[in-house]
Amino acid sequence: MRGRLCALMMILVLPLAACGAAEENEAETLLQEARGRYLEMTACTGHMEMTADYGQRVYDYGVDFSWEKEGETFLTLTAPESVAGTVARIAKGETTLEYDGTILETGPLSNTGLSPVDAVPAILTCLREGFLAECVLEDWEGVRLLRLSSRDPELEPGQGVETELWLDAGTLALTRAELRDEGFTVLRCECSGFAMTLPQSGET
Repeated sequence: MRGRLCALMMILVLPLAACGAAEENEAETLLQEARGRYLEMTACTGHMEMTADYGQRVYDYGVDFSWEKEGETFLTLTAPESVAGTVARIAKGETTLEYDGTILETGPLSNTGLSPVDAVPAILTCLREGFLAECVLEDWEGVRLLRLSSRDPELEPGQGVETELWLDAGTLALTRAELRDEGFTVLRCECSGFAMTLPQSGET
């Protein structure tokens, strides 16, 4: 009887292990495809709903973004209403915020000086060349997503600045992102309308 039970357990375990290995291989394949596509893209646009958590203060922002590989990154705030229309122009590692000659101060979210304005270029840099410690497939509200975890390879999980990214498993479009500092989530982003331009292939 014990022998039959062990045999039955092996029959049940083997398909689960096979499914797990297949899903892991699929995630790694999608990761390689995503890394290649984001490295190749020449431009991208989209919209982000951001929640910046300063511990004692929490702010919500709406941002339209436009990024060019050989040009500048433009961020246009759409919310809150009091700062709607504020434009951030990012070029060559410098950030300036312009709107009728005024400056918007958001303040750093982490010890490294990361601010909400830096989120879009930081996320794109992570997708293109960051160290990715983990990639797994997940279901999120009925949508299959590829989750990518990025952190300093010399630090343990929960240390330093970490980035969690979610891509649509079908299109590889960016859908969500979270930036953490010492294990605390300081910025959440929900991305919509993401579109990238690839050489000789137009927008996708």
